[in-house]
Amino acid sequence: MPLQPSRTVAELRELRELTGDENGAQRVAWTDTWAKAREWLRAKVADTGAAESVDAAGNQWFTLGGGSDRAVLIGGHIDSVPNGGWLDGCLNVMAGVEVLRRIAADGAPPVTVRLVNWADEEGARFGRSLFGSSAAAGSMTDQAELRGRRDADGTALPDALAGQGVDLDRALDARSELDGAAAYLELHIEQGPVLESMQLPLGVVLGTFGVERHQVTYRGQAAHAGSTPMDKRRDALAGAAKLELEIREIAKRTGEGAVCTMGGVVTKPGIVTSVVETAECLLDQRHLDAARLASMLASAREASERFAAEEEIAVEWERIWNIEPILFDERLVELADESIREVAGPSHRLPSGPLHDAAEVARAGVPTVMVFVQSLRGLSHTKLEDTKEEHLELSVQALDRLAAKTIDLVAAQ
Repeated sequence: MPLQPSRTVAELRELRELTGDENGAQRVAWTDTWAKAREWLRAKVADTGAAESVDAAGNQWFTLGGGSDRAVLIGGHIDSVPNGGWLDGCLNVMAGVEVLRRIAADGAPPVTVRLVNWADEEGARFGRSLFGSSAAAGSMTDQAELRGRRDADGTALPDALAGQGVDLDRALDARSELDGAAAYLELHIEQGPVLESMQLPLGVVLGTFGVERHQVTYRGQAAHAGSTPMDKRRDALAGAAKLELEIREIAKRTGEGAVCTMGGVVTKPGIVTSVVETAECLLDQRHLDAARLASMLASAREASERFAAEEEIAVEWERIWNIEPILFDERLVELADESIREVAGPSHRLPSGPLHDAAEVARAGVPTVMVFVQSLRGLSHTKLEDTKEEHLELSVQALDRLAAKTIDLVAAQ
């Protein structure tokens, strides 16, 4: 059976109709709509002869046995954010289905090939991204904290998982799924503007950014807004405002690839008739280079303390979360570059700012690479998310070429 990239586009549209509404995709993990999508996927893969299994973390696997137990994995996620786009995550999975069809039609492959639909990549309902892949990678070390998580309706995470047949306390048993994994391949929309700005349909991902995420709290003194002179104020928001402007300069000084974001500020008492006593800020910093990321963090800390002194207020830092930069396998990056050039002409290598399941698999020691396809206007996590149909078809072709090259590489090892 020859590869049919147009079928992938048609199936993506079918999935959109099945699990979306006028506001966008609604395949939030651990919901009935998500379960419906997984059932739909099961039917799509059935004609390949691949054996389905669901691991202890809820990851959905389709295994096509080969001449060796060593496995090439192709992965993605079918869950979405609320009101999400029609391509984020599910393109990876459905392109993988088409590649699996082509491999199965060619006869038994020399190595095992496995398609995985990771559970809850987005973390949209409970705020814990990369759930299934982190369980399989063995990096899920926050079980106690996860047990206390609740969604907006007050439902506890363990209860939502149990409703889909997953026991949180056994989720780490999914680690055995990566035994024998020799390579991991993932296709994804870029979710940014770089490829479009370069007029290129496809690019190779060098790795995923390291992330430093902190809560920065400025503490001043509440005082009446009408009777307190400007030069007598200890305004906590003034420190936060200065830091917001400074982090943009820190990113500029650090150079290409650096991003800093103040994603939220909560002030107290939060009324217009009072000087702000407390300003709690969420700061996110990302870079592909660990040393530069550390330098960005140090610069932000120094600046925050300088602004606190200027405003006669106090500042405190609390780390919320961090992850080190993940660099993908150099040999697979080369193969991905070759594959793109063969089907689309020029390629481009770029880092990924968003995190992906691929980062967790790479952390587990499995050679990994990602391919990006251009996103129109750089938009994602919105119903406006889109990619040209011809570019989607090229991405399926590139993934197929990459899978073939990777299977040959693994078989020769």
